[in-house]
Amino acid sequence: MSLLVTGTIGVDTVETTHSRADDILGGSAAYFACAASLVHPVRLVAAVGDDFPADFRQVLEGRNIDLAGLETRAGSKTFRWHGKYMEDMNDRESLRTDLNIVGEEPPVIPEAFRDSKYVFLANTHPAVQKQFVGQLAGPELIVCDTMDLWINAFRDDLLSTLKIVHGVVMNDSEAKMLMDGTDLIKCGRQLLDLGPQFVVIKKGEHGAMLITRDALVSLPVYPTDKVKDPTGAGDCFAAGMMAHIARTRKTDLPTMKMALAYGACVASIAIEDFSMRALQAADADTVQQRVNAYRQMLTLE
Repeated sequence: MSLLVTGTIGVDTVETTHSRADDILGGSAAYFACAASLVHPVRLVAAVGDDFPADFRQVLEGRNIDLAGLETRAGSKTFRWHGKYMEDMNDRESLRTDLNIVGEEPPVIPEAFRDSKYVFLANTHPAVQKQFVGQLAGPELIVCDTMDLWINAFRDDLLSTLKIVHGVVMNDSEAKMLMDGTDLIKCGRQLLDLGPQFVVIKKGEHGAMLITRDALVSLPVYPTDKVKDPTGAGDCFAAGMMAHIARTRKTDLPTMKMALAYGACVASIAIEDFSMRALQAADADTVQQRVNAYRQMLTLE
């Protein structure tokens, strides 16, 4: 079943205490699309400037990604971000952000994509996310991401968007910030009162939590000792989750548990190298091997 992602595509410079990568492919939609394509075909809607490197486009073209919604806008510049990670890789500092095309009018969902049934609204302004929803025809599941900037500066827009989506993905600090609380379970349940049917709270190296009206699920990360660049890990987690849901066409609790498992495993691949490099080197078998190992790891008998 059709899976659509909207969001940003950019050019990143990433620093860690051990290494640095300049001018690499980044952006929420790029990470999501590359990661999801390991599990299920995905449609991509985003905009880049005419300075977008041709070899970056080739990375996307080499996946199971429909690029009919990728707009190259003449006279515009591609979104750019420069970030630096601290020693433990959990904290980072944004050294420079050039919104460029992200500050312009958002791209339009192509007519051929408007019948998409499973939709992920990757991190961008919540008013833009709501605008995208208005272009869809009969989606079955819409899930959005957010960040502290939108919570602090555009709270009303975010609350308006949360009313019309089926699910939301955010990290633990964002959930606490939005609900002004300290208990993640309580924050998650309060988020359900804002509109979503389910909430997924990412907890970094401590895994993720799924909260619905009737269930609470908490799963760990897939363990890896090769963490090189955590940029895009949350987008890749969401990609694995949404790809499994779209592939199975189900949202019952067992499917959602397995979707979180796919999210954990796909994200574990992405963080093992800068940009999309580890994802490019992986395939569907790579993901399935990790999912099988993950299931065995969680079996108590």
